[in-house]
This record gives sequence, C-alpha cells and structure tokens, in this order.
Amino acid sequence: MCSLCYAELGTALPFAGGEYYHIKRGLESLPAFITIWTLTMFIRPASNASRALAFAEYISRPFYSGCPPPDLLKKILAIGILWVLGVINSKSIKMATWVQNIFTVLKMMSLTLIIVYAMIEFGDNTKALEPFKEAFNSEVPNAVQIAESFFQGLYAYEGWSGINYLAEEIKNPSKNIPRSIITAMCMVIVFYLLVNISYLTVLTPKKIVSSAAVSVTWADRTIPSVAWIIPVSVAISIFGSLNGGMFMLGRLNYAGSKEGHLPAIISMLHVHYLTPAPAMIISTIIASIFVIPSDLISLTNYFGFSSWLLVGLTCISLVVLRYREPNLNCPYKVFLPIVFGVIAVSAFLVLAPIIQSPKVQYFYALLFMLSGVVFYIPFIHFKLQIPGFDKITCYLQLLLEVSPTDIFEDSKTD
Repeated sequence: MCSLCYAELGTALPFAGGEYYHIKRGLESLPAFITIWTLTMFIRPASNASRALAFAEYISRPFYSGCPPPDLLKKILAIGILWVLGVINSKSIKMATWVQNIFTVLKMMSLTLIIVYAMIEFGDNTKALEPFKEAFNSEVPNAVQIAESFFQGLYAYEGWSGINYLAEEIKNPSKNIPRSIITAMCMVIVFYLLVNISYLTVLTPKKIVSSAAVSVTWADRTIPSVAWIIPVSVAISIFGSLNGGMFMLGRLNYAGSKEGHLPAIISMLHVHYLTPAPAMIISTIIASIFVIPSDLISLTNYFGFSSWLLVGLTCISLVVLRYREPNLNCPYKVFLPIVFGVIAVSAFLVLAPIIQSPKVQYFYALLFMLSGVVFYIPFIHFKLQIPGFDKITCYLQLLLEVSPTDIFEDSKTD
C-alpha cells in the first residue's frame, strides 16, 4: 500500500528528493526541514550503516566457522565498504549504475539458489513440512512486538521510496515509476516469502530467531562442504542494496541543498565527473559514524521507528495535495482509502511502542527529530548567515573541484 502512495507522488511530482520534496510541497517548509534533517542525519545513514554491518557479518563468516567474527573486524569492514561505495558514487554515475545492475543480477541468482533447494526438499522429503505445522503456535504478540517486527520485516521492502529520489533522472516518469515500483514490490514479496520458506524447511523458528546470520546457519545444515557460498552470496546481495542506498542518499542531500535547507556546497557537482561529490562525502561520513557505536538490530529499530513517522507525513501530504491542488497532473492515482490505511498503520507503528512499552531510545529519536527546529528558526526562517561561512564554502569548492549546478545548466544552453 505504501508503494502505491509513493508511486502517485512520484508521477505527479517527478523531482529529486523523494518524500522530502513531497512533504515540502504538501506541508510547507518546517515539516520538510524536519524531514530532511531526520533523513540525512539519522534515517538514511543509519540504514546504510546497518547494511554495511550486515555485509561485514556475512563476508567475514566463512573465516570464523563455529564462532562469531570480532565486532572490531566487522566495524572496520563496514566502514571500508561504505567508503569504497562512496568513492565509486562520487567518481562516476555510470560506474555506480553498472555496479548496481551487476550485483542485482548476482543477488537474484543467490536467492534463487536458496529457493530451489527448498523446492527440492519439499519434493523429496515430507519432513520438510514439519516446521510449518507449529509456525503459528507461539504466544500472541503484544502491540510493541508487532510494531518492532514490522520495523525489521519491512526493512526488506523499504526500497519503494528509492525511485522517487531519482525521479528527475528517469525517462517518462509517469509510466516508468508506477511500473518499476509495482514490479519490484511484487518480486520482493515473492522472493522474501520463498526464501523464508526455504529457511523454515531446515531451521525451526527458535533457531532462526537466535541466529545472527540465518543464511549461514541454513548453509551449514544443508551444504556444509560449500557452505561459504551462501554467506558470500548474501554479502553480494547486501552490497548491491547498499550501493543503491548510497546513490539515493546523495540525491537527497543534493535536493535539500537546492531547496535551501542544506548548505549550498552540498548541491554542487564535480566539474569533471558531474556527480554530487560533496553530498556523497557528507553521507559517507555520517554513515561511518553510525557504524562505530551501533549494532544491527538497534539500528533497524531506531530508524524503522522514525521512518514510519515520515511515511505517515508523506501520505498526509498526498491527501493535502489532492484537495489543495485538484488540477495537479496525476497520471496515476491510488484509491484514497488505501492512503488513509497507510496513515493509520504508520500512526500505530509510531504510537504503540511509546504508549505500551516506552523505551528511552524512542524518545531520543523523537527528540532528535524535533531538534531540527533549533536550526530551522535562525538559519532557514530568519536566514541568519554565519560569519566567514562563504569563505569556507569557496575553499571547499576549490578543494573538492565542484561548482553550482547553474553553471552546468548555463553551459548547456550556450
């Protein structure tokens, strides 16, 4: 349902920035600034950091059979892969898209391998069905457990918003955005369900919950002689996903800077590579900072909680735009009750953990989001200028070899 709402916004407003631009158009400047503050300083870097940690977990597993890899090693690997992808995305858009395409194909191949094994097990062994007999016999979860399971489960589906960040660069967005979102979401649903079914043919639900790397445990049980293939394949899958996240975050920072909500240096392009290099550097630095003190589960819960608050705001902006701008060209429209359903689910996922089992971490997340107001009032609303900041910007331009986008647009017209 969320993906359908985002598809309408992407076709109606095909501009870079994703939900940030949509909230700015629907709910005005302050909610938009809080959105980009939260996205650039917390949600997207935390999401990329969690992917980098997951990559490090899986890529190092084959070298530590029977015991978990050291945390220090995982964090060093995570930071290293973040900077490798940061450099790739800063140097060449073509190289970044090439990496994305190659690793997407490898991802599909590795997931297909896991699914095919499950089909073979179902055909040859009736005992493979036994774990499913008690799959729903556990205790009924409370509201907080349901919300946190959504945070972690829907993490696999969060790509529905990614294409809207690149809307300006998509040919014929009115047709290609809905097609891409609907096709991709259907494929993710199928692969997600089939892969988890494959895991359940070999592992019990308790074993899955207790495993730090489920596919590694699955491979040790099914193909012990070449078990290393699976964690490497999963690492390849995560690598492709992380590259997409880095690519998307650079476009978000770029859009926020162009709208005046972030420093001008961030929206500038490299004079030789024509990439948003400053935006990529800032994104990589923040994601690297998140890797140092964090673990995968806590990161997923924290940014999942904040993400759903922004999903709700994005869908509210869709409703506002429907009534405020009834003549807005919308090649694709979602059924309005679906939008209200998404808003209701978002409200539940945000309020349930706070009301039933309040944790200080969730209040920290809310406090961090609202702290954006401290920067908005003086620097955006009153347009306060920091003395000497223009000189710093000029120095960074020379150091990074970047220029405002207006120069490139003028050269094209000339």
